[in-house]
Amino acid sequence: MTTTTLAVLVPLLPFLGAAAGLLTGRAAPGFVRPLAVLPTLAAAVLAAVVAVRQGGGKPIVASTQLTPTGSVPIDLALYLDGFAVLVAVLVGVVASCVQIYSTAYLRDDPRYPSYAALVSLFTSAMLLVVYSGDLMVLLVGWEIMGICSYFLVGHYWETPEARAASLKAFLVTKLGDVPFLFGLFALAVDAGTFRITGILGAVAAGAVDHPTLIALLLLAGVAGKSAQFPLHTWLPDAMAGPTPVSALIHAATMVAAGVYFVARLLPVFAASAAALVVLAVMAAVTMVGSALAALAQDDIKRVLAYSTIGQLGYMSGALAVGDRGAAVFHLLAHGAFKALLFLAAGVIIHAAGTNSLSAMSRMSGLARRIPDAYWTMTIALLALAAIPPFAGFFSKEAVLVAAEHTALGESAFAPASAGWTVLVAGLLTALLTAAYATRLWLLAFRGHGAEAPDHGRQPLAMTGVLWVLAVPSLGFGLTAAYLDDWFDGRALSPTLTTAVLGTGVALVGGLITYGTWRHTTALAARARAGAPAVEQPQLVAHPEAEPGLVEAEALHMPHPLADPADPGRLLLGPLHRPAAAGFHLDAVYRTLFVRPVQAGAELVRFLDREVVDTYVRGAGTGTNWLGWLVRRAQTGNVQTYLSALLAGSVVLAIAAVLVAAGV
Repeated sequence: MTTTTLAVLVPLLPFLGAAAGLLTGRAAPGFVRPLAVLPTLAAAVLAAVVAVRQGGGKPIVASTQLTPTGSVPIDLALYLDGFAVLVAVLVGVVASCVQIYSTAYLRDDPRYPSYAALVSLFTSAMLLVVYSGDLMVLLVGWEIMGICSYFLVGHYWETPEARAASLKAFLVTKLGDVPFLFGLFALAVDAGTFRITGILGAVAAGAVDHPTLIALLLLAGVAGKSAQFPLHTWLPDAMAGPTPVSALIHAATMVAAGVYFVARLLPVFAASAAALVVLAVMAAVTMVGSALAALAQDDIKRVLAYSTIGQLGYMSGALAVGDRGAAVFHLLAHGAFKALLFLAAGVIIHAAGTNSLSAMSRMSGLARRIPDAYWTMTIALLALAAIPPFAGFFSKEAVLVAAEHTALGESAFAPASAGWTVLVAGLLTALLTAAYATRLWLLAFRGHGAEAPDHGRQPLAMTGVLWVLAVPSLGFGLTAAYLDDWFDGRALSPTLTTAVLGTGVALVGGLITYGTWRHTTALAARARAGAPAVEQPQLVAHPEAEPGLVEAEALHMPHPLADPADPGRLLLGPLHRPAAAGFHLDAVYRTLFVRPVQAGAELVRFLDREVVDTYVRGAGTGTNWLGWLVRRAQTGNVQTYLSALLAGSVVLAIAAVLVAAGV
């Protein structure tokens, strides 16, 4: 088969698996798991073959016109460059791991057939985004992912948290998609085509007339899809869905789509220095804010969710300084270790036998009970903290190197201000990342909470997947020197300055957190022994917390069996409470948007009920009265009718006489 044919099969196979699963899942339950795993696994293998054949060389382009649409045609087009083929391999591998893992994690779930089909459809949509050479076809995959996320996040629809989270994820991402759609249309009108090759050619020729407006409109959609400030609030709440879904969304599909889109069309954004500065500021605020929030969370999945937001900020920062190779390199490395982190968290929850044990302060004795999750999560956390030689070190250093070159004026691609913004925020986030990664490891595996009942050995389908993902989490960064051809031919090796600074601040963050944990542990031990101890600050529910909303201040109240040795409280001090609540952005949005909309709806309802309905009721009442009068005259008595006729005749005769007499 040709490379083009294989590339077409890559998104097609999961789509066919999804269709077959939805149509036959309940009728033939024995085929559900093969239909979930085999097409996705085959797509991953074919994606790897396509990557090897493409080899990082000249992009492979193929197209056929979908339908005549007037001045701007829509084509079924493929655009296979080094970034596309590597990201497709990531999507295929992570999706295959998630499907295999889910066969055990959701073994007794009655809705597993629809779940597995939606995961396959989700995977197919992301692969369509990755391989598409036409922006309108890309938009199809973009929107299908939004629909799939709604259903998958709300899989446990019996709980109000899942229902609220799925609706919030859908609405917030749609809020970004509206300007995104206008940006796509404006870009196509300026370039005269939706084809990526045509758009890049138009940008190079200076034919795009409104680059700043277009770039800012597109960034709104990217902020929603990739959970960047200020449209990031849906992602932590999306943890109400099944843990394997979280792994898929965070590692290889939805949140990666926005970053990948900017990488694909980076020259469009580079045509506007203002857009790059906006992107740099957005990335910096996202990185630092999410890292602070992660340091205050008690739920292990919410820590990882805020971690994803921060790591996506690194990718956006790399794009803001014009290095899409560093951005995609970090996307790939992050996809491996973040999928591992979520799936390992799923093993922890599965071992506890309940979602309530996802609160780290209540964990105890997990290191010896689930050694596979313990060791693999340790590897993933070291990669997240960017400790050499783990994958995250090399990919994060690539971002910092790009920011350093731009800050020092060695790159004409982006303003130096963007470089300094990304560099300073990146180093501060590296310190905070190591701090919350260390805190997670200590509380999850060295905590003193209430030990949950032992539910036995975890299934091989779950633990085996962890070790598969541990390999790239540990060794992917070491392959950077051999992947230059896939990344525009640019070297991704760290420099001495950024390596020392990045690793140094990470070690400082980890050591400070460890020392703080030892201190709080000693205080907790003294308290348990009856000695006086410093009172620990308590997290109380936010007064504006509404039922059904998944918010830290509403869900993560202190527990009688909670581990008081939480270093996050002492490290953050007065920032702990707002950080645990995501800096109350949800409350701000309710004040600025939700409540005015609700007030407007109440006004419309009042006008409809008291004004419009008054006229409607009045028209009906008048008709009823007229009918009542007419009905009173219809007695059915012939004598009455004759008497009325005679009376009428007499009245008419008298009137005629008076008229004739001239009265």
